[in-house]
Amino acid sequence: MLSLSIGHSLTRQISIVNELFDSHLNTIMNFTFRGLMCPVFTPFKPDFSLNLEKIPEYALYLKENNVHGILVNGTSGEGYSMNVEERKLVAEAWIKEAKKYNMHMMLQVGGAPLPDVITLAKHAEELKVDSILTLPELYIKPTNTNDLVDYLEIVSKAAPNTPLLYYHIPMFTSETLSMSELITEAKKSVKTFKGIKFTSNNLTEGKAAFLASGNDCVVFLGADSVLLDAFILGFDSSIGTTFNMSNLGFDIMELMKRKDNTKMTEARECQEKLSAVITTISQHGNWVQTMKAAMGLLTKIDVGQPRPPLKSLTRAQIKEISNGLVKLGLKVNI
Repeated sequence: MLSLSIGHSLTRQISIVNELFDSHLNTIMNFTFRGLMCPVFTPFKPDFSLNLEKIPEYALYLKENNVHGILVNGTSGEGYSMNVEERKLVAEAWIKEAKKYNMHMMLQVGGAPLPDVITLAKHAEELKVDSILTLPELYIKPTNTNDLVDYLEIVSKAAPNTPLLYYHIPMFTSETLSMSELITEAKKSVKTFKGIKFTSNNLTEGKAAFLASGNDCVVFLGADSVLLDAFILGFDSSIGTTFNMSNLGFDIMELMKRKDNTKMTEARECQEKLSAVITTISQHGNWVQTMKAAMGLLTKIDVGQPRPPLKSLTRAQIKEISNGLVKLGLKVNI
């Protein structure tokens, strides 16, 4: 009888410890960032090696333009085109600046073989980044929600004290699983899971994901061209490449925050102009190669050329983009 009592006591103690751990973990995992975040470009030199010396200047420029959050090594940051050591170096350079300027730093660790993703997630936690973002496995793709949740759980365990978000970008990954279902299931079993980056114009699905996120997760819109429509549906956060070089996204957000119907026309005009800017920039190629060119046209920050296999735009293409931006009332550097 005594041994049985001791057994019950030990079981209860373990249960209490687990409850305390879960409570502590929930406190650690309190992901509070909301608003607009810039996915930063990775500066390259003419020989396509890293140009880390540019990052302090870049970070100061973002701070001066009221940017409070950055995504490092994402699609715009060409993380998929770098090896593990390069991605670590870029992350290390950016975390110094993020801490200096009190910016939230999200680090994208996916788009690589799983052992490398685990290595990058562990490194992210060592750096004490604010959150990590991961793509799905890109070769052995998950075929159902459970497979994807299992993958996220593996990444989560590599960085058990860092909020984790999933990167939904079907135009590149061809992954079309339900994001509302993913959020619902991931919240049950992945303790560090805190939301997704939703890079798609399908706002019907986006709204469903937003509703599934509740108060404990976030859905970052990743499609600048539908920013206003997403905010109307209830979104409050976005990660957009154009936020690097244009205030239009910030203007839309501020107008929507006022909850003043008289401002809707102004917000719609901002969105129409932002969409026209996007069309003008992206008409000559891949999103990254064209946006990198636009960064050089619209800001003082030279982030260099995209790394192969992406190709640099020709002078004629850049000139055409420049002329189009001028027609839209933007000031360009050439």
